[in-house]
Amino acid sequence: MRIGIGYDVHKLQEGLPLWIGGIRIEHTKGLVGHSDADVLIHAICDALLGAAALGDIGKHFPDTDPAYKGIDSKVLLRHVCQLIKDNGYTIGNVDSIVAAQKPKLMPHIMQMRQTLADCMGVDVSQVSVKATTTEHLGFEGREEGISAQAVALLN
Repeated sequence: MRIGIGYDVHKLQEGLPLWIGGIRIEHTKGLVGHSDADVLIHAICDALLGAAALGDIGKHFPDTDPAYKGIDSKVLLRHVCQLIKDNGYTIGNVDSIVAAQKPKLMPHIMQMRQTLADCMGVDVSQVSVKATTTEHLGFEGREEGISAQAVALLN
């Protein structure tokens, strides 16, 4: 068994679409990034890559490469999962948490879990997504950005 951890953060900005966990969430702000800036998928990718000792998301999908400009992060996650499989591993489970003051994510958790499970080719029972606020503390609490953390277990 191998364990990996991932962390990502993106700045919020008015007028951009908000993608978290592979789904679009209605909000006045979206995340800034080279891709669609899906902070949760990026953290999960890093956790999976880390567990297999395959580097990080920046190594595989550099933000200097125009091929990844605006890319749907679900494409990146599918590619990472293929790398995991090609290296002889299977996903045991993924546990994750998103820190955001707004919007409230609880109504979207089940859809995120199913979307992520579909991308990873695993059962939804193997994917946990949790959400928390930071009680108005830090950049998340001031609604300047959103962060996500994930851990992955590979067999």
